[in-house]
Amino acid sequence: MPDTRPERGRPILRGPRLESAIKIGILTGGGDVPGLNPSIKAVVNRVADGGHEVVGIRRGWAGLLYTSNDDPATTAANFIDLTPGTVRTIDRTGGTVLHTSRTNPGRVRTEEVPPFLAAEITGEGPHDLTKHVLSVLEAQGIDVLIPIGGDDTLSYALRIHEEGVPVIAIPKTMDNDVHGTDYCIGFSTAVTRGVEFINNLRTSTGSHERIAVIELFGRYSGETSLITAYLAGVDRALISEVPFDADRLAELVLEDKAANPSNYAMITVSEGATIRSGDMVLGGEEDAYGHRKLGGIGLHTGELLKEKTGQNIIYQQVAYLMRSGRPDSLDLMVATNYAVMAADLAIEGASGRMVALRNGTYAAVPISVTREGVKRVDVDELYDLDAYRPKVRHVTGKPMFLY
Repeated sequence: MPDTRPERGRPILRGPRLESAIKIGILTGGGDVPGLNPSIKAVVNRVADGGHEVVGIRRGWAGLLYTSNDDPATTAANFIDLTPGTVRTIDRTGGTVLHTSRTNPGRVRTEEVPPFLAAEITGEGPHDLTKHVLSVLEAQGIDVLIPIGGDDTLSYALRIHEEGVPVIAIPKTMDNDVHGTDYCIGFSTAVTRGVEFINNLRTSTGSHERIAVIELFGRYSGETSLITAYLAGVDRALISEVPFDADRLAELVLEDKAANPSNYAMITVSEGATIRSGDMVLGGEEDAYGHRKLGGIGLHTGELLKEKTGQNIIYQQVAYLMRSGRPDSLDLMVATNYAVMAADLAIEGASGRMVALRNGTYAAVPISVTREGVKRVDVDELYDLDAYRPKVRHVTGKPMFLY
């Protein structure tokens, strides 16, 4: 069958605008969240009727790093043509069909340098292999890149943009902590999962008259833990922004347990929470973005509470279950609309933009906004520092998730 697709650069009619066919690259980086597949599908379907091409880049930035322009096999391994047919059913599952990684081509360890680039490497590293990434994008004929990711993924997207590559970014992270947007894909589903698991855990906690310590994701921002605790009605919530005193917490939890007719208490803990005069509970080596693996503060908190209260503890690390499975309706809505916006911006020739929700309205902001600040819980407005629990002082004027 002859190839009837418009030649790249040939004017085509799409709606009221006269445009040229372009090739869009799309990748997903960092942790997976529900909503990635619907976003990928929406980009493809939005541009297909205009004759534009979409290619999926596998494993985030790793797909570009490990592609050799002289080896077609690496191209086949790291790139996949996306059409309405190939993406027809991908929105029915969570995760990302393109796979993901935490690769940063600007900081590559010597042992992780692709063999075909080894001869060009000097020194101990980490090595900046951005020049190679740029050459791959050029060789693949990608006109616009749409990366979907959190702070780390988008920090490298900003680097690529500053190198001259047209970039339209889509924010995702269940921590909801990308600066410049009120909402990131994955947050609503994470909260929904957390509330569901907490309410289910009440049966065992109450039956055994124990104290439940539920550890939730959240490295630097405790918003996921805070909002989950607020909606699930737990007794106490420990967040990343506020170091806690173990003796004070033990006192409060004993009061909670005694005041409950079923004689149990529940607390949530952000994985990035810390005890006063203590550090984050970290493990393993630093990743390409300088982060070590978090996890275990909930277990440590539970052990301290058992020691200080004499009560039996149930410790539950929800972890990856928060980002498993299909998106809820809100994440499905935002993921789809973000993708439609990103696709339209790409076709219009925009660059260096990030789609966002600002004050309840969809918007496009400069991608540089991601490095202009940090997004954290407004402790003064949303948290009781002495009681270690959510305290929403004002709802009027707040965004939907109270951030």
